[in-house]
Amino acid sequence: MDTHHPSQPPSAPTIEAGQQALERGAWEEARSAFERAMRSSEQEGSAEVLSGLAEALWWLGEIRESLECWERAYSGFRRRPDPAQAASIAIQLGVLYDANLGNHAAAAGWVARAARLVEEHSLEPLQGWVLLARAAGAADPGQHEALARQAHRLSRTSEDRHLELCALTQIGVALIDQGRITEGMTFHDEAMAGALAGEGELDTVVFTACEMMASYSSCAQYERMAQWIRAADKFVERYGCPYLNASCRTHYGQVLFATGDWPRAEEELHAALRLSENSLPAVQARALANLAELRLAQGRVEEAERLMSGFEDHDASAPVCTRIHLLQGKFALAAATAQRWLDVIGEMRLESTSLLELMGEAEIGQAQIEAATGRGRTLAEMGSTLDCQVMLARGERLQGRALAAASDPAAKVHLDAALRAFVRLEMPYEAARTRLMLARAIRGSEPEIAEAEARAALAAFENVGAVTDIESTTILLREFKRTGKAPDPASLTRRELEVLRLVAQGLSDKEVATMLVLSRHTVHRHVHSILTKLDRPSRTAATAYAVRHGLL
Repeated sequence: MDTHHPSQPPSAPTIEAGQQALERGAWEEARSAFERAMRSSEQEGSAEVLSGLAEALWWLGEIRESLECWERAYSGFRRRPDPAQAASIAIQLGVLYDANLGNHAAAAGWVARAARLVEEHSLEPLQGWVLLARAAGAADPGQHEALARQAHRLSRTSEDRHLELCALTQIGVALIDQGRITEGMTFHDEAMAGALAGEGELDTVVFTACEMMASYSSCAQYERMAQWIRAADKFVERYGCPYLNASCRTHYGQVLFATGDWPRAEEELHAALRLSENSLPAVQARALANLAELRLAQGRVEEAERLMSGFEDHDASAPVCTRIHLLQGKFALAAATAQRWLDVIGEMRLESTSLLELMGEAEIGQAQIEAATGRGRTLAEMGSTLDCQVMLARGERLQGRALAAASDPAAKVHLDAALRAFVRLEMPYEAARTRLMLARAIRGSEPEIAEAEARAALAAFENVGAVTDIESTTILLREFKRTGKAPDPASLTRRELEVLRLVAQGLSDKEVATMLVLSRHTVHRHVHSILTKLDRPSRTAATAYAVRHGLL
């Protein structure tokens, strides 16, 4: 007996079941319903079915298939014609090409197509969404903010809560990108609260959460990110993970790495790599760079180098490639790599923070102490002005490291300030690295405090599994145990430090003499003094000691 309404095609109940499953967040059920409808001859190629299937596939993380279905749905609505549905899908495609695949050209094309449809057919309810999509693609943070605020005003007029919350999020992104961090966080927090309360749609949570994580990662607001991630637990239990693009998943892995949960960080970064399989290389580079940073922290330098092979020419790769060069003692190459990308990104941007510190480390390695100290001071002052704690922490640490290399007792003040900042940021690995630098800086003048700091650093390194740092800290503590204090690089003169850095670069006594305009005999005498003061049997051993203890 036929149970279908006479005016309905046989597949209509199946389509309705699919739509109801989407509303409940039953993604697999929705997928099955729409796929059954697709197999029905009268619904084959139906725009509604394709659109519903695309949404289910998107939530299930099958991005490429989802995009294909949405593009076919767009064509179906254009043929009908249904300009409102076509424009809505064009906006969605613009967002997905940008966020999921990193294809900015395709994203801009779809947004332009949507804008033309909205203008030609006077689709006023979609005007705010076009503005918002343009805001997301704006290169200038000021223009980004202006477009997002226009979209927000339209959302209030139209009472579109979904648009309102997404616009608040984009205002937050633009403000933080301008360095107005506290102001920007207010907008992000408001948007997240409304989204998780159910004011918008289910995908409002996806948009607000992913944009929040990108913004908060840029200014190292990791604890604030973690609080919102915990607040989203019930949503995740009910609807699944809302971090549906590779960039978002990468930022999630980044926060887990920074806050010391390295096993989960690795899981999320591998998930990001899977999601980026169909993306442009720039998106893959970001996920690979974060995984390579984790590998470096784990002491797996060669593996990190392999991960970055072929991706060195992307800005996301710059910090990790610079760090690899530093670990290999290639200070000139590290400086050149950092400077190349600082010229592209700009030194006054939040995303340049870690690269600026690494540039300073390269300068220390080349005995450019004053340049490194000045760079650290500028970075710390900028962090203070912008109220950006991670910028302040890295700037203070760089100053402390540079001053310690020059045997200046003022190093302690700056390393203490950096340590406090990293502790406040709840970045245990960076705090432990800073403790170790502090221990080395004060071991001659305050051996008991230095040993206590080294032990605290060791406990933190063991907790996360930082193998190389564990080894170097253990060596330092053994030296304390053997002599009551570690070999004190503070006893090295400025000239001896210059000689040590050149020796570490593989230069012979003759080459060092030429570089420093000294006699070979004088250089030989300096090398002998260095080996004696550091209690090392050879130039190679002294170099290894210098690398482990941050003297270069």
